[in-house]
Amino acid sequence: VQLQASGGGLVQAGGSLRLSCQVSDSLSMFNVMGWYRQAPGKERELVATITRSDATNYADSVKGRFTISRDPSKKTVDLQMNSLRPDDTAVYYCKARRALVSQILEFWGQGTLVTVSS
Repeated sequence: VQLQASGGGLVQAGGSLRLSCQVSDSLSMFNVMGWYRQAPGKERELVATITRSDATNYADSVKGRFTISRDPSKKTVDLQMNSLRPDDTAVYYCKARRALVSQILEFWGQGTLVTVSS
């Protein structure tokens, strides 16, 4: 399984970016997919997740500003980020989680850098 994240870049505070995660396999294989981020000197944290039934969950810090979505036909999971703030600056990673009977498999993309200037 391969995940390829793209869409990062430099944006001013208040601006928007759309991240996309291209998945090599069918999205139906994964119970949950999500976006995480890691700011310099900080631990990786959850940003948003979406299940196979399209149930979503967001970190409190991004609620109302970010929207996660999935397109099974394109095998992509996107993160629309609006009203960006300097503290959103981080490397953003996509993750796919597959729960089997006896184990849980997790797959990570390589990360895409988002920089928000004040």
